[in-house]
Amino acid sequence: MTAEAMHGPPAVARAPAADGPRLALSGDWTLEASPLLEEQERRIIEEARRGRFVAIDLAGVSRLDTAGAWLINRARRELARADVAVALEHVRPEHSILLEEAHYRVFEAPRRPRTNPIVDLLADLGESMAGGVREFVRGVAFLGEFVATLGFVAAHPIRFRLTSLIAQMELIGFRSVPIIVLINLLVGAIVAQQGIFQLLKFGASSYTVSLIGILVLRELGVLLTSIMIAGRSGSAITAEIGSMKMREEIDALRVMGLSPIEVLIAPRVLALVVSLPILTFIADMAALFGGLLVSWWYGGISPVAFMSLLKEAIAMNTFLVGMIKAPFMALVIGLIAAMDGLATKGSAESLGLQVTSSVVKSIFMVIVMDGLFAIFFASIDY
Repeated sequence: MTAEAMHGPPAVARAPAADGPRLALSGDWTLEASPLLEEQERRIIEEARRGRFVAIDLAGVSRLDTAGAWLINRARRELARADVAVALEHVRPEHSILLEEAHYRVFEAPRRPRTNPIVDLLADLGESMAGGVREFVRGVAFLGEFVATLGFVAAHPIRFRLTSLIAQMELIGFRSVPIIVLINLLVGAIVAQQGIFQLLKFGASSYTVSLIGILVLRELGVLLTSIMIAGRSGSAITAEIGSMKMREEIDALRVMGLSPIEVLIAPRVLALVVSLPILTFIADMAALFGGLLVSWWYGGISPVAFMSLLKEAIAMNTFLVGMIKAPFMALVIGLIAAMDGLATKGSAESLGLQVTSSVVKSIFMVIVMDGLFAIFFASIDY
């Protein structure tokens, strides 16, 4: 019988013999026929359990891969546990190697230690706090490395990558303008509507302008813009650097004698620091315009009256508070995004985890910094 003639689905045939039953295997015992393989393996076990010894003849097996070898070995293991001796006959050398390597073994599930739920909760809390401290130390070290790189570039201006900076400013700043304007326009309109609705009860709807002006310029404009940039541009920076790390492009830069911080991270972080104050200004104007429209339509406050009341309600420091916050928030977003991108391992799952971690940590730190700035400016009465 030729090899071509033996090709076909896996099959098991029982043949009587002088020294005990004999099971002749034939066909292709490969992964392509996996449903039939399971069925034939069960048949081997059922036929062999009728005696104390069985011979399995592999002369008719045309093709064998690791799936078929593993199932044959599993059948041998099951029969051995039932006190049935198994002998393999007419095994080809290449099939013998597969049967030797694809041996079947049982994996026992590890026993979970019994612990106190309260102790576990405290241990998890302590581990989270220790992880937070480690992240803070790693962030400070990364900040120092970034500042040292900026100092080196400042001492050697020819190494400054102006083209990369402008390209990143376009991606981070210019292309973010539509969504920033839309979000802040709607938020300004919502704050104005709710302010008018609530203050009308006290006959003080005109104070809505003060509410909008102070809240938007000091807090909402920069905060919403920073959160949007953290979700949009921060995640993009982490994904870009992380994918470069996965494809070993970061290692290639180091091999060529180039600093990844100088080539990749510095232009992106500087673009964030430059773009976020500009986007904050645009966001402030959009939110005030949304408040003006709603005040005019819903509260009967004309644009001229709105601008006059706004001028009385705010001062230069009201505007500068939000603008001062913006570069610091941009620096934090950029450093966290770059640091998490460089921490990516060699899998797509790791990249997804780092992008998620980058966005969550950036938004958290933006809110924390906003609170710290609020306390600071309140303490100096600014």
